[in-house]
Amino acid sequence: MNRFPSEGPNRRRLLATVPALLATGLAGTLGTAAAQTELTDLARIKASGALKVAVYKDNAPFSDGPANAVTGLDVSIAEAVAAKMGLRLSLLPFDAGENMNDDLRNMVWRGHYLGYGPADVMLQVPVDRYLMQRNRQVIVLAPYMRQQLVLAHDTRKIAEVQSADDLKGLPLAAERGAGAASALMGYGGGLLRTQVGIHATGQDAVKAVIEGKAAAAFVTRAQAESALFAAGTKPGNIRLSPLSLPGVPDTGWTVGMAIKAEHKELGLALEGALSQLRSSGELLAIFQKHGLTLTAP
Repeated sequence: MNRFPSEGPNRRRLLATVPALLATGLAGTLGTAAAQTELTDLARIKASGALKVAVYKDNAPFSDGPANAVTGLDVSIAEAVAAKMGLRLSLLPFDAGENMNDDLRNMVWRGHYLGYGPADVMLQVPVDRYLMQRNRQVIVLAPYMRQQLVLAHDTRKIAEVQSADDLKGLPLAAERGAGAASALMGYGGGLLRTQVGIHATGQDAVKAVIEGKAAAAFVTRAQAESALFAAGTKPGNIRLSPLSLPGVPDTGWTVGMAIKAEHKELGLALEGALSQLRSSGELLAIFQKHGLTLTAP
């Protein structure tokens, strides 16, 4: 953006010469020179001294807690990435929208209608080709983990799980509004629906299993591991097993970071910082700090 200095003799001198520039056709040259000094995306961020990172609210174990004290895996990764880039972290926690398209619009490329955002980068975004085709204003890159649904089950009540049919007649647990809950309750035309107890979070669902109130919980591996980690010594009777259900990807889904499509320099910097964290073992240490398994993207 071409702007004159706001005050001082330089501003007066430039204003006085503009008519002459227009008359001689040199205004275009002035505009080109100013454009050449405009900061690139990465230079702008470095000039600010902070990397603004958007993370979900109420999304344990990734980002959870009061707005001024959000903690979790994504927060720790954001701090480490910012540090590798020589920046401080400026966290922007936000409430999830109706869908991922809304979140990408509000937090990555346009900003929220309430006046906050966009951030420089958003975490916990599926690395999905269809999603990117639907949102060409963004690029999803720097994958840092793989999400996967598992069945956390009490081996005293169900030793082995070959299929969802093995869960008949048992009290089950799932997270309210989660795809895992829908898949579990929809299995076999609603075969297990009446057995499923709905909990506020995936961790609460696993806690019900730990406390003997449910035989199994269908949640993400991260939620299950987080709940077991919070419980202290891992209960020897709790096992995490795969469970194949219609509509659920057996191999899970890769999670990465989203930025504006035109911010190529920032993308390279983020991928470089993440690569350094991975090769140095710092990324593994971050996962271990939160009681989670670092799964290959």
